[in-house]
Amino acid sequence: MDHLRRLIDHLEWADQKVLAALRAADPVLPMWRELYSHVLGAEHVWLARVTGATPRVAVWPQLDLDACGSLAAENAAGLRRLAASLGDGGAARRVRYTNSAGAGFENSVEDILLHVALHGSYHRGQIAAAMRQGGAEPAPTDYIAFIRGAAAATRGK
Repeated sequence: MDHLRRLIDHLEWADQKVLAALRAADPVLPMWRELYSHVLGAEHVWLARVTGATPRVAVWPQLDLDACGSLAAENAAGLRRLAASLGDGGAARRVRYTNSAGAGFENSVEDILLHVALHGSYHRGQIAAAMRQGGAEPAPTDYIAFIRGAAAATRGK
């Protein structure tokens, strides 16, 4: 369980780092905001699936940065509550859901939470690459940077 809580802590930290980088960029290219909105929309939808709630946000929402900030905070709080409620064996609980294409699946809470963490890391990496290519400074969001409190090494010259 502790590993899930650490992943949620990292997810919250990384989402905030990306938001700060996007707020500092001028201009913010639509693709960057769309990918970040997707990260947050997916977190929201997966959390709703696990808790049995009806999602209010789509997997690919169109959000401005203020809405992103609000949703990121809401997602982190919900994921923390979920992790705290799991107890013994709760992470193994099976969740049935229908994906955005209408197909039905069943996975454990633990696998869903691992997916949410990995999915966000994947897309935050895409955002960082796109921002760098667009001339903006991306946020370092590597897990090791979160744990040690310092950015990972950069490419040498």
